Amino acid sequence: MIYFDNSATTKPYPEVLDAFVKTSENYFANPSSLHSLGARTEKLLTQARRQIAGILGADENEIFFTSGGTEGNNLAIKGTALAYRSRGRHIITTAVEHASVFETCRQLEEWGFRVTYLPVDKSGRIKLDDLKQAITDETILVSVMHVNNEVGTVQPVEEIGQLLKHYPKILFHTDDVQGCGKVPLSLREAGIDLCTVSAHKCHGLKGTGILYKRANLRLSPLLTGGHQESGLRSGTENTGGIVAAGKALRLIHEKFEAGAAERTARIRDALIEKLQEMPAVTVHTNPAVSAPHILNFSVRGIRGEVLVHALEEEGIYISTTSACSSKTRELSRTLLAMGVSEDEAEWAVRVSLSYENTMEEAERFIRILRQTTTNLQQVLGRNQ
Repeated sequence: MIYFDNSATTKPYPEVLDAFVKTSENYFANPSSLHSLGARTEKLLTQARRQIAGILGADENEIFFTSGGTEGNNLAIKGTALAYRSRGRHIITTAVEHASVFETCRQLEEWGFRVTYLPVDKSGRIKLDDLKQAITDETILVSVMHVNNEVGTVQPVEEIGQLLKHYPKILFHTDDVQGCGKVPLSLREAGIDLCTVSAHKCHGLKGTGILYKRANLRLSPLLTGGHQESGLRSGTENTGGIVAAGKALRLIHEKFEAGAAERTARIRDALIEKLQEMPAVTVHTNPAVSAPHILNFSVRGIRGEVLVHALEEEGIYISTTSACSSKTRELSRTLLAMGVSEDEAEWAVRVSLSYENTMEEAERFIRILRQTTTNLQQVLGRNQ
């Protein structure tokens, strides 16, 4: 099996699974309980929060736990909108955000907020001048993802943060679900106020997310009740998942420091080189401005879902668009915003690597892709 769908989810590291099991066995008590078992679990939770804060370059009181990237993005954006609506009702984001940001902004429009969706160039990047021109006296939030989940484009997050330092009333949120552990980002230096991370995209477990909230910012909670997470996110904490998330983040950052991202980029570049030799293939990812692990391309005349299933029969797993949107069969909003034609958007597929993938797997993938596309083109040609 060759698993090239790591942007949808990653396989948990064995150490992560071990941490989850041991925590669930030995620290099963509710951390809000007054007895000693509860206090023991709460202490472990505090240790995990401190560890994660250190990895992300934050303070312990700036880390909050959620169920994942979608909840984190909703909490950051809706929480800001509701808490600061007296300042203004204008939000700026991009046309290529993950659905959990894009659809949240659409919902806020229904609630009376105004949203500007910045266009992107053919590589999928916004222009700082467009952002600057979109800012008004009513702007309260800018939300721009760090790494695009479909094509891998890295947005100029640091430059955006520097620009927004001239607008102290505007908060800056970034969705770092695809960038965490793969593309360096200093929350402090980039002037980020809110940042979303998801454990299962970093070889952790599904159901655990992290929201960085700069100290002294107000957010209106989405979930109220038991006042967990300093009242920002009520509900009994997923202690096992949180401890496992800390383990996953530590491991993936250690691998990054050991040069894993550079090795992954070499695999991606080798894939691009071989794909560009195939006449029917168009590569949509620009490696000069992209993360090392995501690659998007189209094979002329073959719908993305057809190619995905054909490769699955050969033991290769890739995807079409974002996993959160793939079953809707809608054309990629990201590719269309980049100026890709509707036909090519319908033919597009995504390869997303992890640090565990190898050059040998990439070479085998190319061999099987060539044969598979040839077979499909012959079948499709006969049926036309």
